[in-house]
Amino acid sequence: MAWLAWDEHALDDLARLADFLAQNDPGAAEATFNLIENAVALLADHPLVGRGAAGELRELVISRGHTGYVALYEYHPAYDRVIVRAIRHQREAGFED
Repeated sequence: MAWLAWDEHALDDLARLADFLAQNDPGAAEATFNLIENAVALLADHPLVGRGAAGELRELVISRGHTGYVALYEYHPAYDRVIVRAIRHQREAGFED
């Protein structure tokens, strides 16, 4: 099982998404937080499940109805370590640097 960590930027993204949803539907915000957290937890057992992205990065698509979220992460096999770098809604333009 790989060691799983969230970097500060990814945690900020998660808070931003939850805050946005909580404005209109606090229940949806909590459900979305749990959905993303559970999906990312799968990376500990299956770190290569995401599609390849730029360089060493990978993207995990997290479905939610007709849309969903994308988790940007990197896997370091030599250390058996997964680091979640960013989270965005699928309708957002892309990941910020």
